Amino acid sequence: MRSEQEVNRVIEQYADTVRRICMIHLKNYADTEDIFQTVFLKYTLSSVLFESEEHEKAWLIRVTINTCKDFLKSFFHNHTTSLEELIKQPAELSQEHRDLLEAVLSLPVKYREIIYLHYYEGYTAPQISRILGKNVNTIYTLLTRSRQKLREKLEGDEYER
Repeated sequence: MRSEQEVNRVIEQYADTVRRICMIHLKNYADTEDIFQTVFLKYTLSSVLFESEEHEKAWLIRVTINTCKDFLKSFFHNHTTSLEELIKQPAELSQEHRDLLEAVLSLPVKYREIIYLHYYEGYTAPQISRILGKNVNTIYTLLTRSRQKLREKLEGDEYER
């Protein structure tokens, strides 16, 4: 079990990352908070020795993604209905940013993950490959496909206006 100071440091350092990954997968604030707590509880109870901060961050990302996937497959999730709106957009976002956020959130999970890790967390394809346990060429393909899907969605929105 990890010390309180160590857990507080990690929460302070990675809270935003874990919450964003949860929102990308779950699209629901309440579920995001539940998974957030679960991820950091797993960290607290984990005996994994990390080689570096990068290893620690990659571990937290992988645990967060897996916990979200497990939740989405759970009986509870499949037999309840959320009362929240699917997408709550902060008022301070411009229309362009809202459109982009909506387009990203409408992508299938495998594309949302790649977009998030590449553009928001700044990981390269080889790093994403290691984090997700997928072939690096698969990551490049998913990046290309996700960009194309985003382009199609955003260009389609322009024609509708």
